Amino acid sequence: MFCPKCRAEYREGFLECSDCDVDLVEKLERMSEMPRFIKLATIFSEGNIAVIKASLDKTEVEYYFDGEHSHRLAPVPLGARLMVREDFRKEAESILNDLELL
Repeated sequence: MFCPKCRAEYREGFLECSDCDVDLVEKLERMSEMPRFIKLATIFSEGNIAVIKASLDKTEVEYYFDGEHSHRLAPVPLGARLMVREDFRKEAESILNDLELL
């Protein structure tokens, strides 16, 4: 099973990506068909992550947080990388600027 957004592989029995909150698929599309995601920001606060998710979920912007839960595994805050589909970059930047998070 694979996440169609971040392309992480999961063992049999998992149904949803823990980072992207999307349903897993049995087979990934070829890389050339996949949209390109870029790192827009690194966010260290769970509160800010929630605000960003709430704001972006109201739009068509395709995004995910890479390493959103990694801070729970290590004592050092690693931050979650906000990954945005490249063609939505300007819209996402505008939203984060309005939130004063970029």
